[in-house]
Amino acid sequence: MNYNCLIIDDEKILADSTAEYFNLFGVSTFAVYGADGCRSFFADNSAQLILLDINLGDGSGFDLCRRLREKTDVPILFISARTSDDDKIVALNIGGDDYVQKPYSLGVLLAKVKAVLKRYSKRSAQYSDGYLEVDFGGRQVRVNGNPVKLTSLEFKLLSCLMENSGRVISKKELFEKVWEDKFTGDGTLNVHIRRLREAIEVNPNSPQYILTVWGDGYKFSSQKFTP
Repeated sequence: MNYNCLIIDDEKILADSTAEYFNLFGVSTFAVYGADGCRSFFADNSAQLILLDINLGDGSGFDLCRRLREKTDVPILFISARTSDDDKIVALNIGGDDYVQKPYSLGVLLAKVKAVLKRYSKRSAQYSDGYLEVDFGGRQVRVNGNPVKLTSLEFKLLSCLMENSGRVISKKELFEKVWEDKFTGDGTLNVHIRRLREAIEVNPNSPQYILTVWGDGYKFSSQKFTP
């Protein structure tokens, strides 16, 4: 069976109540309580989004995320009672799409889940110009016929730029849409832009896709590719 959301949380009462609430509002949801339950779930089912607790009774949510990322690119939202910024950084770098703090409001969490599901449902189209290929639904990128591995955050940044192809996107807008944070520093954005260019451009020092508009921001150019 294909569910909208899979919850992986060893707090059984919280996981079950969240799943019950989501199902009540039309988001089909299943709850499991650890890594073993996750493996059993995916043996016969699929999910469009995963809510994953960092602290699991039978292992680390970080380790489970790494294993999941070897097989699936579905969005993963970490949920945790931890407040450390280091945890948030690790969560995003290993393939998480967002970090939700416990205790959370069920209404707010439901709205976030619906927004993520809506955002990813729109990415069923593909882009191809003979050199760069992007499958938004499958979250896959190929360059000159070869698969390219991007982190979840890098793919999210590339998707944001491509969805607004030809339009200059300010740094502030990228911070809000990609990092969902108004206070992300320029250095963080510059690092991710550089990594994307190194991954998809023929010459990262003379980019044809991800263009810098000095003083304004960045834009994606989807004009005919010239090698």
